[in-house]
Amino acid sequence: MYAQNLQVGIEPASGQLPELHKPPLLSGDSVSLKRRELKRYFLQNWALYESLFDLINDDQAFYLQPEALRHPLIFYYGHTAVFYVNKLLLGKYIHQRVDNRIESTCAVGVDEMSWDDLSPGNYQWPAVNEVRTYRNKVKTMVGDFIDNMEFSLPITQDSPAWIILMGCEHEGIHIETSSVIIRMLDSQYLTDNGQWPSFPVTHSAPSKALRNELVPVSAKEIRLGKPTNNDTYGWDNEYGISDVFVADFKASKTLVSNQEFMQFVDAGGYQAPTYWTDEGKEWLAYTKASMPRFWSFTNGHYMQRNLLHDVPLPLSWPVEVNYLEAKAFCNWKSAQLKGFVRLPSEAEWQVMRDTLRSDLPTWEQAPGNINLEHYASSCPVDTFEQGEFYDIIGNVWQWSESLIDGFDGFKVHPLYDDFSTPTFDGQHNLIKGGSWISTGNEATRDSRYAFRRHFHQHAGFRYVQSSNEVVPITPVNPYESQSDISRMLHHHYGSHSAAADHDLQQVVQLTRSLVQSGQCSMDKALDIGCGVGRVSFELSRIFAAVDGIDFTARHIQHCLQLKENGQLRYALPSEGELQQFCEISRQQLGFNHTPENLNFAQGDGHNLKPQFAGYDFIIAHRVLDSLYDPQAFLDTMLSRLNPQGVLLLTCAYAWNEEITPKHKWLGGFKANGENQTSEAQLKLILGNNCDLVQEGELVSDYLLDNRSSARTRNHLTVWKKR
Repeated sequence: MYAQNLQVGIEPASGQLPELHKPPLLSGDSVSLKRRELKRYFLQNWALYESLFDLINDDQAFYLQPEALRHPLIFYYGHTAVFYVNKLLLGKYIHQRVDNRIESTCAVGVDEMSWDDLSPGNYQWPAVNEVRTYRNKVKTMVGDFIDNMEFSLPITQDSPAWIILMGCEHEGIHIETSSVIIRMLDSQYLTDNGQWPSFPVTHSAPSKALRNELVPVSAKEIRLGKPTNNDTYGWDNEYGISDVFVADFKASKTLVSNQEFMQFVDAGGYQAPTYWTDEGKEWLAYTKASMPRFWSFTNGHYMQRNLLHDVPLPLSWPVEVNYLEAKAFCNWKSAQLKGFVRLPSEAEWQVMRDTLRSDLPTWEQAPGNINLEHYASSCPVDTFEQGEFYDIIGNVWQWSESLIDGFDGFKVHPLYDDFSTPTFDGQHNLIKGGSWISTGNEATRDSRYAFRRHFHQHAGFRYVQSSNEVVPITPVNPYESQSDISRMLHHHYGSHSAAADHDLQQVVQLTRSLVQSGQCSMDKALDIGCGVGRVSFELSRIFAAVDGIDFTARHIQHCLQLKENGQLRYALPSEGELQQFCEISRQQLGFNHTPENLNFAQGDGHNLKPQFAGYDFIIAHRVLDSLYDPQAFLDTMLSRLNPQGVLLLTCAYAWNEEITPKHKWLGGFKANGENQTSEAQLKLILGNNCDLVQEGELVSDYLLDNRSSARTRNHLTVWKKR
């Protein structure tokens, strides 16, 4: 297999290095040995990613969009390298970008995030050779960083080594998701490079001696959640605790094969609405699907698309479908078995998983078709026996009934706040077990990944039968419970926020007066650092088009939720452990319909995508002193502002070296023996290109709980670009 033959260009060193495709453990006795392990793992993942994209024989294919809900492959080719740069910058381990243009284009908008604007006109994609050159530069930069970074053992979440592992595991995810998109390309754009051998294809069914019978599983108390002392890298949603009682159930011995799923297709399952959920019916109406995504019917024969080629449908391989199709099959199967059939919950899958005694760090060879240790494709469902079942792990991911949410004690990692929280929306179901191409963290016992129910991965399913028709899952908490976000929501939308002396209302009133007096055009506005979006909503009443942009994904998540779904809920700290539960609606703001002229996006104000330009009005309310380079930010804003456009700034100049390096402060220090104030420096910077048309002070009262608040006095300036 490719992973076994991979050459990563590192000379053998004394001491025992881990096997290829096994991530370094967090612990160890030698920093120098751990550094070599990290370097080898980084280079190994990098080479594997390059090998995957090397399958593409025509640069034109990088710009096609075989999956309409995902970016062209050129985005993903650049994205994993950009990720390293962004996270090292955010952690203040490096201090300059490698390529501003590529890093603004290939940074945000992965897969299926709800704020991902996939309109082709919004992107000016770089040339493939430009991205190749960029990737080589980043590879060298990261390699040098690993060679020279200071870290100690064990590796903890605040270590630079954690960021390297984060980048490696992030690239591992995109090895898999990019392979799904490549699998959707016309095969004329692909050439086999000999490094991705599939299982020999036959048309045979699973062994006749093996029936997909239901195997009883006894009730058990289990604890979900990756222990904090686990010795491998983990994503934030894996940590925490959830104690669950799992009742008796029965589970299918194998994954559902193409042959077994064919019975559903032949029975007219895709044409029978009774088997489909409401969401499934909508998906069917949109896609007109009549069979699984990777099947086709040509010249009287069923075919299946694998990574590189179409092959005669291998009946013994697991079927690959989305959740909606798997759920419809289970509903059909319920009638066949005359008992309640459904997908397993996360806890039920975990009970089965715990019958395997080994995990990635400890196995000598993968006990299933996983971690690229066997094939670069699926294989028959009766190949890897694991106790009483086959393929508890490996072959294809397994859809579950469980919606992803954080466990008790969940904490967002500060350097990757948009990994998990955007999926805590009730629309993402967990997939478990890993596939043939799942490596690193994806192949470990405690991994937790989720996708929207209509999306396709290398994913199939097994089914369970229980005596109770109530699906044993915990509903996603609909209330925002993180105190910092809840306080911001209350500041923007709580009952007090409508008061005329509220800072948000004051900046909106000032904006309206600027427009009414003719000092500002009404065409296009930008609310940069928009937080959870109140000012953006208000600006949409004034301007023809409004963009609300914030660096923090959790903020944009709430903006989109209110805009598109019309409702937000949050739990506000009131006293000690007590909370008050609040609910706001779009209608309360006076919007009976979705404001179509309002767009929200995640972005870095220092390095915005090219389409965010040509503004008549830009507001940055309480933003400057939360930036890593305020002067670069001001230069960016001026470049995006039209001549005669207006820039409105408010700031308390509360500089913090943990956020803004001291040499980047606008003021607040002595220069040449004299006091340099931020206010004076701001006027000096902007005075070169703008006229100061208004100046004043704006007070912000930020509620912390029922009896306390944080007050800031913000310097307010209004500038008109010459």
